[in-house]
Amino acid sequence: MNRREVTQRIRRSLSEAGFEPLGVTPAITPSGYHRLCEWIEKGFGGTMEYLRNRKAAYQDPKSVLSGVRSIVVGAWRYPNVLPPSVEQGDGRIARYASIGIDYHDVIHNGTKPILRSLRSEFVDESFRVVVDTAPLLERDFATHAGLGWRGKNTLVLRRDIGSYFFLFCLLTTLELEYDDPFEEEFCGRCTACLDHCPTDALVDPHVLDARKCISYLTIEHRGSIDRDLRLGMGDWIFGCDVCQEVCPWNRRSIRRGGLIEVERDTHSVSPLGLTIQASDFITMSDDEFRKRFRKTPLWRTGRVGMARNAAIVLGNSGDEGATGTLVHGLSDDSAIVREACVWALWQIGSAKAKRTLRTALESEDDQAVRLEIELSLETQNEHNSLQ
Repeated sequence: MNRREVTQRIRRSLSEAGFEPLGVTPAITPSGYHRLCEWIEKGFGGTMEYLRNRKAAYQDPKSVLSGVRSIVVGAWRYPNVLPPSVEQGDGRIARYASIGIDYHDVIHNGTKPILRSLRSEFVDESFRVVVDTAPLLERDFATHAGLGWRGKNTLVLRRDIGSYFFLFCLLTTLELEYDDPFEEEFCGRCTACLDHCPTDALVDPHVLDARKCISYLTIEHRGSIDRDLRLGMGDWIFGCDVCQEVCPWNRRSIRRGGLIEVERDTHSVSPLGLTIQASDFITMSDDEFRKRFRKTPLWRTGRVGMARNAAIVLGNSGDEGATGTLVHGLSDDSAIVREACVWALWQIGSAKAKRTLRTALESEDDQAVRLEIELSLETQNEHNSLQ
């Protein structure tokens, strides 16, 4: 087969497996590599030290596959549906996680038969599928392959389906037929994503400070969440869709019916839904968390991270009915969870919450948690003196 026939063969296989849109680009140094380096040096990556450790590798796709010549960039679309009204005590889950399936598994399982076929047909060539776990700038290669443009919220956007899709790359040593890069930008003067970010994480168009991003804080960050950012989290317990929800191109994709049905086999988990009861994460054990969420996206954050997030959501809700759950959280084995529960009790500010904090200070031995209690009580006393 010639280059065109091979390219069409690969495109057809991926398309029949449900992966669209698709584009092909030569395996070059990504155009955004220098911006990545600047971004890392400014500290915008937060605690994601693996980005700094692998910085040099992002410059050349050969660090991912030796001898690579071509990259097929594909998309897997997930449901774009209008968010529900959130009941008090519920936490919101990002759309991609609400389907209850880990997208890494979906894409890898869907491409495995294609890789097996290609390897048997082209025995002297190499192939590898990457889903955001290798040092590869997928979004840059998506624009190089003509899939769309980089929006001001840093995501790849398309006029037909918006941004509710995951990217993956199929790298090969084959020389394929390449698409023209996407060189236009259709954000125009719109700054909706910057204007509506609850924590001002989009510091400039196309520049995200991950240290402030709710998705980073609720999923990737392992420690305590900065006090100044907790209110901005609102009711987001896992991830955040705000910069996508306000994007005009995503609203248009809803009107055009830009949805997909997610296929499930007998081993798949059930959908999580767009909201989930926050209090459950504070009262459940590690074993219960494992049984319920082992195969879901929430597993990445872990029980401690989800309990921390849940406490902040409950604190932001102001629901006095959550006091008992948060008091239970003060005895959690994790100081991170206890600290978040202290803050949440202070936010609720009920008489029981105040008494509980005073009592907790006597038995708490973790310095960070003690400081949170002392700060909460001090702030409460200052508030009372002004009344």
